[in-house]
Amino acid sequence: MEPITGMLRDNALQGRTIIITGGGTGLGRSMGTYFLELGANLVITSRKLDVLVKAAAEMEQATGGKVLPLACDVRDYDQVQQVIAKTLEQFGTIHALVNNAAGNFISPTERLSANAFGAIIDIVLKGTANCTLATGKHWIAAKQPGTILNIITTYAFTGSGYVVPSACAKGGVLALTRSLAVEWGKYGIRTNAIAPGPFPTKGAWERLLPGDMAKQFDFKHRVPLKRTGEHQELANLAAFLVSDFSGYVNGEVITIDGGEWLQGAGQFNGLEAIPDELWDGLEKMTRAAKS
Repeated sequence: MEPITGMLRDNALQGRTIIITGGGTGLGRSMGTYFLELGANLVITSRKLDVLVKAAAEMEQATGGKVLPLACDVRDYDQVQQVIAKTLEQFGTIHALVNNAAGNFISPTERLSANAFGAIIDIVLKGTANCTLATGKHWIAAKQPGTILNIITTYAFTGSGYVVPSACAKGGVLALTRSLAVEWGKYGIRTNAIAPGPFPTKGAWERLLPGDMAKQFDFKHRVPLKRTGEHQELANLAAFLVSDFSGYVNGEVITIDGGEWLQGAGQFNGLEAIPDELWDGLEKMTRAAKS
């Protein structure tokens, strides 16, 4: 397979300011790096400021762009408002928001505590709503158009066993995307979503599938194209959706999964084959990885 390169013309996002939640690692960082290459100013947020500061320095060095790292727990609306204020102070305006921050557990649902279930809902659904509401209120008050891009997943519309809190939360984000596309379109605010299939990210996959599970549960066998996604492929799509080239795309959810969900809905349904004693071991490895 030939190396995948950037899709848009040089300077396609020149002068734009884009906020990415969960932007210091994984897919968020990959999208942000490409935005910088296209001329954007970038704001990256997560709860770990040290990770953000290191990522921002590396991203600036690689691209020559400007990155503002801001610690933010998206579950806290006041902290989200501070991100908006500091972004405006630094760059003067905001053009796009990418809601990428997420959390997940792989577990039989009956093994989850109410707090564990609620934690995923709070990060994914409430966090997305907080960021969307704060940014949207600013744009509407300023009479300024804007673009919201939500990162969901294919099981937001199919459902999936063993990731039920995530499926519920991402399903809510899907409804939010389509609802606000209708309601806020009159303000010039576009709201779209990307539903990625398997795009390997070292940290996330190690937490979700610790030990040898990532090798045993090989996602590419579920994909008709027989491979997982390349980060640049997702970054290309994200850049298109936050650019003016997609100016008439609103309320759309674009799947980028190599045909996986058509082949078998629910990425994690195959985990039905795992016996209870193995779940016990996986639980221990997951806790160890988190600590």
